[in-house]
Amino acid sequence: MLINPILTVKDLNVVFPDNNGGLHALEDISFEVCPQEFICFLGPSASGKTTLLKILAGLLTPSSGELNFIHNQHPKIGMVFQQANLMPWRTVIDNIKLPLELEGMSNEDARFKAQEMIELVGLRGFEDSWPRDLSGGMAQRVGIARALIHDPDLLLLDEPFGALDAITRERMWVELSRIWQARQKTVIMVTHSINESLFLADRVLVLTQRPGKIKLDVEVDLPRPRTDDIRYTPHFGELARKLRDAIE
Repeated sequence: MLINPILTVKDLNVVFPDNNGGLHALEDISFEVCPQEFICFLGPSASGKTTLLKILAGLLTPSSGELNFIHNQHPKIGMVFQQANLMPWRTVIDNIKLPLELEGMSNEDARFKAQEMIELVGLRGFEDSWPRDLSGGMAQRVGIARALIHDPDLLLLDEPFGALDAITRERMWVELSRIWQARQKTVIMVTHSINESLFLADRVLVLTQRPGKIKLDVEVDLPRPRTDDIRYTPHFGELARKLRDAIE
């Protein structure tokens, strides 16, 4: 069955002005995103991954090219950064409900929805905790809940687990996969981890060194739900080798 995309990007270019003719960050980027698809952009440092997310979030204007959200030119965007960026003077539940407060929702309704998000991300019992008392993984769960609470059309993830230790990071892959399965949001994530991209994504798009171009677009045909054991299967290894060859 043919599924129409909800987002199309065509011939996107980004050039930052400098004293040497301009810094070309992205070149001729074109791709489509289908509803409820989980896409990872994989690439080395300085390949333009974060720049691309900023464009999708409306935080940066491309130098040229087209960006179209089909049927909705003003979509709701949720974004999670590498650092959770929680407000230290607000508790977990107050951090999560902040977007609803800004939209003018009543405190009672906002707290109810925030409690739903707390249940979803596995933080029951930590509603009244302060950010300083949370581990890195728990803080990122708060960030994910805050990004999801206003029911975004598109969730953008900018290496959200990059600052975590290896064991916590791998646990968060499982948690994020579970949350995505539950909410079925359209997700675009950037990472420099091959294993992370394969564990989470439906498709992985590999970017070259600057200027970033799409070198490879790979369908991740691994079964869901995914467990840690899938990383040790022959097919996972074959896909990882394919991605590694494209990066190198």
